[in-house]
Amino acid sequence: MSQTPSSSGAVPNSSASAQAGEGSMVQHLLSISKSTRAFLSLLLMEIDLHPGQDQLLARVEPGVPISVSALADQLSVRPSTVSKMLDRLMEKNLVERTAHSHDARRTMVMLTPAGEALRGRVNALWEKLEADLASAVAPERREDLQEALREADELLSAKLRRLR
Repeated sequence: MSQTPSSSGAVPNSSASAQAGEGSMVQHLLSISKSTRAFLSLLLMEIDLHPGQDQLLARVEPGVPISVSALADQLSVRPSTVSKMLDRLMEKNLVERTAHSHDARRTMVMLTPAGEALRGRVNALWEKLEADLASAVAPERREDLQEALREADELLSAKLRRLR
């Protein structure tokens, strides 16, 4: 049976189709992402946070104001997304917004004392999850795995920034 060109004129490649299957890097990353997010969601519910709020709290250093746009860059999301997250965290008295000391058009974010305490609990939760995951990987493979994950993260983040 011969293969016919697709509408783009390319002939479908059966090995490419196989690569997009169960064993592909993309499929593994999607599965890991989905499972990690679901597991983390359950852990975050225990401390009354939603996914993403933990990352925002972790990016705000205690006593150091950070701009909404800098937070958005660090989280690889739009500033409007950060603003919505901040609204919810402000309702819980975990963060506060202030005007920039030299540029009133810029909004700065700081942790409240309650936010600093919860940030510590987020870090402890992440450390426990990290230990659980690390225990499932042979010690001699952990560094290589971490490096490969870091490289994939940097590549995808850079591509995403260019598209936004």
